[in-house]
Amino acid sequence: MKIFHGTENANILRPTVLTLGVFDGLHLGHQKIMETVVERAKAVEVVPTAITFDPHPRAVLHPESSPPLLQTLDQRLANFEVLGIKQSIVIRFNEEFANQDAEEFLREIIHERLQAKEVYLGHGFAFGKNREGNIELLKRISNELGFQAEEVDEVKLRGKRISSSKIRALLKDGKVNLARRMLGRPYGVEGVIIRGDRRGHTIGFPTANLRPSNRVIPKYGVYATAILIKGVWRKAITNVGVRPTFKTESEPSIETYIFDFDGDLYGDVLRVRFLHRIRDEKKFAGIDEIKAQIQKDTEIALNYHSKEGVKNMLEIV
Repeated sequence: MKIFHGTENANILRPTVLTLGVFDGLHLGHQKIMETVVERAKAVEVVPTAITFDPHPRAVLHPESSPPLLQTLDQRLANFEVLGIKQSIVIRFNEEFANQDAEEFLREIIHERLQAKEVYLGHGFAFGKNREGNIELLKRISNELGFQAEEVDEVKLRGKRISSSKIRALLKDGKVNLARRMLGRPYGVEGVIIRGDRRGHTIGFPTANLRPSNRVIPKYGVYATAILIKGVWRKAITNVGVRPTFKTESEPSIETYIFDFDGDLYGDVLRVRFLHRIRDEKKFAGIDEIKAQIQKDTEIALNYHSKEGVKNMLEIV
């Protein structure tokens, strides 16, 4: 997939079928939009294109209420490629862009510069000055200029609209199973493996300590997880929290014990996916109590990993 920063690069492929939006988390609703773009681009033999914004518009317009993002920009772009998008255009969102006239943007950028044959928006998406760039304006301009414009129906789960904000709330509550159903895959975080205090080694459960690049971390507690090492998903169990027994942590840590693995991962960038919540984080009376609880937790995690369907959910990128 080709990646361009801004719309002025002469190497941008044209004509296009495109969509535009933030697409944080790339949940099932976003995936439906991408699938529509890819299918229609193939049908009319043009380039499936996604325009996305960085940073999140709210971080510029309303920083006090800007949400933490489910994905980094690199993760978002990687998922675009998996879904079949052939080129992504990242627009730097700032005050100048926020004040750009929506109709001007559609005429000069979408129609003339990107030669869009078809444009697809998510339900309720709006852009441009005063959020005037909505589906109504898009359809009016498209009718005038001779390209097609449609709003893709939203995707619902249990009768409720899937949204990035809903997924953030679920993860905050530790409801990783329901978040997975909205994302279409288990929620994961990526980061570099760093050296910890090696306390896990002393009790027989050495852990990989991950410094996450993602800002959204599930609720403190213990989870059945999977960790991607050299292209292979390995069974794991992960503790998220501040380890209250030892009173040494101010920042939350993500510590993962990998079953049947004995390798050096320090400095590697790895991905951990949260499959199932086992319990809350809690304080223990001492090392013996911790070891007994870890034994119980690992049995629960291994039992979960043995269930039919767990392997299939990990095959989804």
